[in-house]
Amino acid sequence: MRIVGGRHRGRQLETPADLPIRPTSDRAREALFNILEHGKLAPGGLSPVRGARVLDAFCGTGALGLEALSRGAAHAVFLDKDAAALRLARRNVARVHDTPHATFLAADAARPPAADQPCTLVFLDPPYTEEVLEPALAALAKAGWIAPGAIVVAEVERRTRPPQGGLALVDERVYGKAKLLFYRA
Repeated sequence: MRIVGGRHRGRQLETPADLPIRPTSDRAREALFNILEHGKLAPGGLSPVRGARVLDAFCGTGALGLEALSRGAAHAVFLDKDAAALRLARRNVARVHDTPHATFLAADAARPPAADQPCTLVFLDPPYTEEVLEPALAALAKAGWIAPGAIVVAEVERRTRPPQGGLALVDERVYGKAKLLFYRA
């Protein structure tokens, strides 16, 4: 697994040997960031990535937050309730020397602490086998993690019906077993 674009393009990421993590494939991540960069999801058709404050919830390896940092995001918060997954994300961030632009938070996305600052770009990649996306969306919004007008991207199993959670679904795409849902807060 590698970072597919930006200043860290081609850098290899550590992948889990024995953790129950399903990282977003390189192909799906490349498509996701092409849509963000060129899909006119942000006001004025600008990229919602550059300068963004990012939340990578259910971060696992940290690949989504790292991809955003590589492409010009200002800061990324990596959130996961699994301590081993959070350590893996921390190691991957250190590998590309982006630790000053990262915060690591051991918490459950469905019961998060209050946000210090809202995020303008939010990624949620929950386990496919758990029904946690809708509760996590609601909890993150209530805790102040989702800024008004933010772009929220969720990866779900391709047959999953998109939950609304008070957000406007603006696009959805299927890549293999994964479906990417794009929302605007």
